[in-house]
Amino acid sequence: MPNAEELLDILLKNRGITPEQKERFLNPSYEEHLYDPFLMKNMERVVVRIFEAVEAKEKIVVYSDYDCDGIPAAVIMHDFFTKIGYKNFYIYIPDRHDEGYGLHMDAIEEFIKTDVKLIITFDLGITAIAEVAEAEANGVNVIVTDHHLPHEHMPQAYAILNPKQIGCEYPDKMLCGAGIAFKLVQALVSKYGEYWNISKGWEKWSLDMAGLATLADQVPLLDENRVLAYYGLKVLQKNRRPGLQELWKKMDIKTENLVEEDVTFMLAPRLNAASRMDSPMRSFEVLSEMDPAAARVLAEHLEKINKERKSNVAQIMKEVKHSLSEREDKTIIVIGNPKWRVGVLGLVASKIVEEYKRPTFVWGSEGSDTIRGSCRSIGGVNLVELMTGLPEGSLLEFGGHVGAGGFSVAHDEVHFLEERLIAVHSELKIENTETEEQQIDATITLDDVTEKNFKVVEMLAPYGMANPKPTFLFKNVKIAEVKEFGKEKNHLEIVFQSEKRKLVKSIAFFKTRESYNRPLVAGESVDLVATFEKSFFAGRTTLRLRIVDIL
Repeated sequence: MPNAEELLDILLKNRGITPEQKERFLNPSYEEHLYDPFLMKNMERVVVRIFEAVEAKEKIVVYSDYDCDGIPAAVIMHDFFTKIGYKNFYIYIPDRHDEGYGLHMDAIEEFIKTDVKLIITFDLGITAIAEVAEAEANGVNVIVTDHHLPHEHMPQAYAILNPKQIGCEYPDKMLCGAGIAFKLVQALVSKYGEYWNISKGWEKWSLDMAGLATLADQVPLLDENRVLAYYGLKVLQKNRRPGLQELWKKMDIKTENLVEEDVTFMLAPRLNAASRMDSPMRSFEVLSEMDPAAARVLAEHLEKINKERKSNVAQIMKEVKHSLSEREDKTIIVIGNPKWRVGVLGLVASKIVEEYKRPTFVWGSEGSDTIRGSCRSIGGVNLVELMTGLPEGSLLEFGGHVGAGGFSVAHDEVHFLEERLIAVHSELKIENTETEEQQIDATITLDDVTEKNFKVVEMLAPYGMANPKPTFLFKNVKIAEVKEFGKEKNHLEIVFQSEKRKLVKSIAFFKTRESYNRPLVAGESVDLVATFEKSFFAGRTTLRLRIVDIL
């Protein structure tokens, strides 16, 4: 086993962090490592326009996406306008079911009618050419802030903030939507903070929302994103929002011990449940509400609909498994039911891919005229390429990325979708290969599971995309005890024994002893792939392993 300093160097090298970048990576500094927001193309023009709108008391709409990036961005802007005492603004978040993603013409027409003078988009709008043109032609300025890749033609907006646009020299191109919202507020406070009587550094309180979105939206946790996630967690730990206080209580999470997994696996699904099962405004309200009694009611509602979401997904998966057990195995899975709730189909598609290792298209309609669905991919299969290759008229609309997307299809066309996708898949000669192999940072022994080594691992937190949690291989380790735990006995605990008779506990959530290809029996030896973690269960702090795989 390498010593602590050597282990740290191995972990950094595996993540592409050079010796020159080491200090900046390990010790992110708010003052030194955040870039000047005015380096972003059009930032000066944007802050001047917002200042003018506030001075003229113009009606402003903050128009954001309905996910865990757009909603925190809307909260950042809500908090800013509230701080400066500006009241003539409102938040508009499109409904996932009735409207779907993006800037919508119906909404634009309503804004024109109600004398809106400025629309600021967050996490969307970079492809909304017709909608922006309609607004601008009717005297409504549109500022588009987005982080998605621009197409060749961009909307003729009043201004665009997007680090990925041509001509933008902003150093970090990989900010999420709420990251850009944070940079905008940072710029506004920097330029006009004194005029508005805002103390220097006030915007740091918005880091909780920027950090939440940075972690939830799966952007690379390097460069400026690392600073936002790192300090975002620190502000989340201070826990100043009553709605979040209530949610953490319901999840039995003590905020002083908060880690990135609490955000990505516990908080984000609850916030996303609002748009899947109800209205995205419920999540916005939970995050922005400052009255503790109102926040408690909102948090209880969010917890309730999250339970409904879990139950909904479990029921659909039961139907999926039954249906697929009676079907021939094909290169692509297309499955649906008009009764299935559209908002949860992305989650269902992900679960099917995980279990069946096939690109998957899942559809539903909940009684509406249009069938809508979500798709998820595996390995080298590009979903956009697949859907683009379909015969004309196969889909009404589609979009997304390489690995995840959405689509809509006419009722009489849905029955042909599977065979058409299989044909395109066959023509493209793509393999349904698994994604890259599990990265193992080092081979160590159970005796190396120590507080000293955990401190080394912890120096790399927060973990996420481009900075995965350090993962270790333990060869030929002896099983001392195996048991399932939890109400439904659907979690696994294995105690391993080292050669020096040291006992090390390891756990895997939503796994049982049947989940692995090896018989898990006391006395047997296995190769274990695992990460280090701290457990704070029942007020006791213990170091343990989280099982990644058993070989």
